[in-house]
Amino acid sequence: MAPVIWGLDLKEMQWGKFKSGYMWNTDYHLRRTKFIVYQLAMILCVVSESLGTAVLSDYLNEQRFIEGAHPGVRVHNNDYVGAGSYNIFVGVFVAFIFGSAFFFDLFWPERREIPGVRKAWRITSVLSCAFTLSSAIVFTVITATRSVHITGVSAARGQELASQWPKNKTNPLLYRKNPRAVASIVFLWIGTLFTWVR
Repeated sequence: MAPVIWGLDLKEMQWGKFKSGYMWNTDYHLRRTKFIVYQLAMILCVVSESLGTAVLSDYLNEQRFIEGAHPGVRVHNNDYVGAGSYNIFVGVFVAFIFGSAFFFDLFWPERREIPGVRKAWRITSVLSCAFTLSSAIVFTVITATRSVHITGVSAARGQELASQWPKNKTNPLLYRKNPRAVASIVFLWIGTLFTWVR
């Protein structure tokens, strides 16, 4: 006999519930709409996070490359690093909350939740909305208006040092010229929209 945890019978966790006939039925109020919104919010925010992580990693590698080869030169990209790190947190948070909601609605659509659990769902929903919107705004402003700054040498020499970085063509100093950074923002804004729809 399967255990019951928090009033949820674990025998209800069955592979058969992933079949389209069960998952997309209309037996429960707004079931299809919820599943579409959950999945789009999760996927779009995680894609944004993944693209942003790739860009963040490249900027950190560029910093190590330049500073390691030229002592006394400093590469300043903390604005993008901070915004990208926050976007990673937001992507993980949204994936966790919306993924949980997806599985709970899939396996236990008729569950009766105690007031504390319903309150927790509301709080995490509000936090998801606040986090995605704030991340989208910060990420957009930093990407649109900022760039990597190199100090310890002249601006022209800084550009020359940056051009020595093997990925310089795909990782320009001006954030808004980085196509993956822009794509990350686009996915984040669309993910924010679906997060708010919930």
